[in-house]
Amino acid sequence: MTAIENIPPGIVLILGAFAIPFLRGALQKTWILVLPLFVLWLVSNVPDGPVFTVSLFDYTLTPLAGDALSRLFAIIFSIMAFAGGLFAINHCRTSEITAAFIYAGSAIGVTFARDLLTLFLFWEVMALGSTTVLLCAGGNRSMAAAMRYLTMHILGGSLLLVGIVSHINTTGAVAFTAMQLESFATWMMLLGFLINAAAPPLSAWLPDAYPEASPGGMVFLSAFTTKTAVYVLIRGFPGAEILIFVGLYMVFYGIIYALLENDMRRILAYSIVNQVGFMVTGIGIGTEMALNGAAAHAFTHIIYKALLLMSAGSVLMMTGKRKCSDLGGLFQSMPLTMICGVIGALSISSFPLTSGFISKSMISQAAADESLMIAWFMLAAASAGVFLHAGIKFPWFVFFQKDSGLRPPDPPLNMRLAMIFFAVLCIAIGVFPEPLYALLPFKVNYVPYTATHVLTMLKLLLFSGLAFFICLPLLKRTLTISLDMDWFYRRFLTATIRWLIKVYAPVDRGIRAAFLAGLNGFISSVFRWVGPSGVLARSIAAGYMVFWAVALLAVYLVLYLI
Repeated sequence: MTAIENIPPGIVLILGAFAIPFLRGALQKTWILVLPLFVLWLVSNVPDGPVFTVSLFDYTLTPLAGDALSRLFAIIFSIMAFAGGLFAINHCRTSEITAAFIYAGSAIGVTFARDLLTLFLFWEVMALGSTTVLLCAGGNRSMAAAMRYLTMHILGGSLLLVGIVSHINTTGAVAFTAMQLESFATWMMLLGFLINAAAPPLSAWLPDAYPEASPGGMVFLSAFTTKTAVYVLIRGFPGAEILIFVGLYMVFYGIIYALLENDMRRILAYSIVNQVGFMVTGIGIGTEMALNGAAAHAFTHIIYKALLLMSAGSVLMMTGKRKCSDLGGLFQSMPLTMICGVIGALSISSFPLTSGFISKSMISQAAADESLMIAWFMLAAASAGVFLHAGIKFPWFVFFQKDSGLRPPDPPLNMRLAMIFFAVLCIAIGVFPEPLYALLPFKVNYVPYTATHVLTMLKLLLFSGLAFFICLPLLKRTLTISLDMDWFYRRFLTATIRWLIKVYAPVDRGIRAAFLAGLNGFISSVFRWVGPSGVLARSIAAGYMVFWAVALLAVYLVLYLI
């Protein structure tokens, strides 16, 4: 084993991030671009099996261990850090890129952790890094969203910690391996993972927080938290049937809210929940085909979702507008942004010759192989829904609908290069899926480009497109607000707490006043006995002391004899 193989890639990215604020000019930009590429090289050199272990009390921790699944996620996280840095290099604050790299490094750390304690450590650093990315956007809206975001992730981290401590206390094992849902500990860990996966009913934190980040910040946020949750679910709970139901719920939840939404970045945020739902469903199915599909779809989703958000972020930065009702006709002055956005939209819709086509279809095929026909039909219907809200709605209302009169140019060169890079990857992976399939955790016996599959998907997408334009008058957005589950903790829970304070504050004051009055009375009584003029503080003649000492001794002797 070489010295290179002993270097934890995630730690390198985290430590390298701290150097960014101390660099200036071209050196800083070069460091931002080279550091993720160096980490990618380190990831490719991590061998299979444990690389090194650490003894802590009576436990053996494994902070770095490689296999195909770990390398797959670490590779795409490293690529995402590079592309995100390229996109953000000129418009994001230095502190924001620093936090984003710490965020990415901790996600890579999770993928290589083989014990629950190391996993939890990186999990919490990831939450702090992502919260800082939100805070760096500035403004009251991002501050409030970051606090709500942090609250939800503290809840998720607390549940995970309870599960880990209970699991170690029950089994004495710290290894992170596949687990059965047979104990309180594993259920708590599953709940902690699902919060990060944005599983309803605790999913509103994602569309609430992500759109309040900067254009570059949201690109980073879209990649790591939910996909790290997908990774730990694949490794920790493959085949847990409850995840099929959770995943299907997520799929349609994301579609419905995205169709109702007017904010282009909130559309894409709900779409993240929708796409993660496909992955969670595959994990619940649990076969090799399904797990390969979930892992492959996580890989491709990071690319095409980042591309869509780069396109939306470019529009936001160049126009200052984020509502679909304020946009339209931008293809005339932002052709490159439009082309890249359309490629991302086709990829998320699983259009043939794009990356989404060769990954999402594996999950549907796994459902068919296991005779889960209801799940298969629901996934097929959801694919049509994805084309409606992300494949057509986003590019149509932003780039092609009635002319808004806006004529902004395409964004700066670095942002264009980042979009082109991911657009090329979307098409390259769709045309040549074999290199991605070779990275998957299990051997792939699947051919995506069969006549039946291609024709079925094309008919489904064409039908969805026809339905969109027929229903276009109903889909035109106005300035509306969609209420989500976050209403309960943003409005109802807040109002409830204020009511409780109003009702019980007088009671609290009364109890405090009574307690203080009793305490003052007690102190006064004690003071009367031991104070300067108290009974016990008076001077007493020696004769009296001798008398009482003899009397007490006599009483003691009598009691003793009795």
